[in-house]
Amino acid sequence: MAHLSGKGSLKGSDISDIDLLTRSAGAGIVVENGIITRIDESKVIEEEFGRENIHQSNTTNHENKIYSLQGRAIIHGLVDSHTHLLWSGDRSREVSWRQQGHSYSDIASMGGGIVSTVEATRQSSQTELVELGYKRLRSSFRNGSTHLEIKSGYGLSTDSELKLLAAGQELSKIQHLPSIDQTWLGAHAVPKGNTREEYVEEILSEQLPAVLDQGIARSADVFCEPGWFTVEESEDILKQSKEGGLDLRIHIDEFVDGGGGELAADLKVTSADHCHYTNDDARIRMEEAGVNCGFLPGTPYSMGEQWPDFNNITEQQLTWSVATDFNPNCRTLSLPFIASILVQRCAVSPLAALVACSRNPAQTTPHPKGVNHGIIEEGAVANLNIVDGPWWQAWCQQPGDSPFHATMLEGELIFH
Repeated sequence: MAHLSGKGSLKGSDISDIDLLTRSAGAGIVVENGIITRIDESKVIEEEFGRENIHQSNTTNHENKIYSLQGRAIIHGLVDSHTHLLWSGDRSREVSWRQQGHSYSDIASMGGGIVSTVEATRQSSQTELVELGYKRLRSSFRNGSTHLEIKSGYGLSTDSELKLLAAGQELSKIQHLPSIDQTWLGAHAVPKGNTREEYVEEILSEQLPAVLDQGIARSADVFCEPGWFTVEESEDILKQSKEGGLDLRIHIDEFVDGGGGELAADLKVTSADHCHYTNDDARIRMEEAGVNCGFLPGTPYSMGEQWPDFNNITEQQLTWSVATDFNPNCRTLSLPFIASILVQRCAVSPLAALVACSRNPAQTTPHPKGVNHGIIEEGAVANLNIVDGPWWQAWCQQPGDSPFHATMLEGELIFH
């Protein structure tokens, strides 16, 4: 059983410390009202509560359900801390354009890119977006995610951005789905018919006040990248968002080192994501400011690029996490697949990858009930994944298929 006890994020050698972070076979977990209340030796728990088959409840006490996992390993629920869950349309044709050598900017000028997804998303009703989101969340849950951060950003108008946030709120009320933490990303791109200056003014004077009045988003995010939003524009939007009570996140340095790391450190944002080309000095400043580096390995995988040196990041004692970055160009909601990239292509240990998919991102996207998650400890939410085998390391070595036999979501065991 992977056992991540304690508080806060991990970095350096701690993220791969087997002795510190795992527990040998033979332990049991007691769950009450969706919360882990006790971790003890299985035989001790069995003596107290009795023993039944995995599909049966205790016949002598119907308030208790006793599950034997028949030697399967357990890890905690995974936390996907950067997703663009809600959008409509299909940009599959763009892969051919990329293979022809066209850049991200070229593709946008050819009628693809974010703006094309915006057009399709604006035409979709809130009901249609909820239906899409439901299917995607089911896929995420089958792959072990028990909590997702989801962003708006494919509306790029006040009404459409509010519609995306409202659709996310509907999804958050559906049972047997991962919990949701919402981020407003109005500053994702400039919509057709606007200059960047005009759209930034609209964001500050109209869109942000409406988002604050709606009261659904917990965080704000900006795509700070040369050709999208400048460091100065990003700073204005994020500062005003913070004044309105929103937590801060930021997209930085996905394509080049555009100075986003320095801004992330200055503003002490919770998580600076992509940070693919952020220079080492800026990353160190981010660490000193308490900023998480949120790497998104699925995006360079989808775009045919190389990955950062994750082990070097660890050696520098930097705090980092990974997420799927589910979006029209990176259509995966499987954190086990993302972790397989780290483990099987980047020589990251399975345990470090697990910390990067759970405990560390959980610090950047809190559980809506205010309880600890992404961790197995007494007092944490009972979000657990039952690995389909005796070794917990199997969780990240089955790309293309879910490695989980079942997932416990807030105390309820659901078989896949």
